[in-house]
Amino acid sequence: MNDEGLKPKKYDLEERTSKFAENVVEFAKSVPKTVVTIPIIGQFVRAGTSIGANYCEADGAESRKDFVHKISICKKESKETKYWLRVIAKSCPD
Repeated sequence: MNDEGLKPKKYDLEERTSKFAENVVEFAKSVPKTVVTIPIIGQFVRAGTSIGANYCEADGAESRKDFVHKISICKKESKETKYWLRVIAKSCPD
């Protein structure tokens, strides 16, 4: 049940993207901090946490065109997050 006493949504993207952002932050805390990784971590956190924020914006879109635009931003941010994960993996070979 959700806050309104309704049956939970099967694919609650707001909840899933929020949880993803929390996981991004927790993972970022575990990455060793070096002169190389610090800016990469910042980029990763910005991209990874913005997915959910942009989804919330899309959920409140004023038109279909607005919704499509905001969802496309979510998609771009998710691709960027994947990119930064790859760079983190390469910069922390342990």
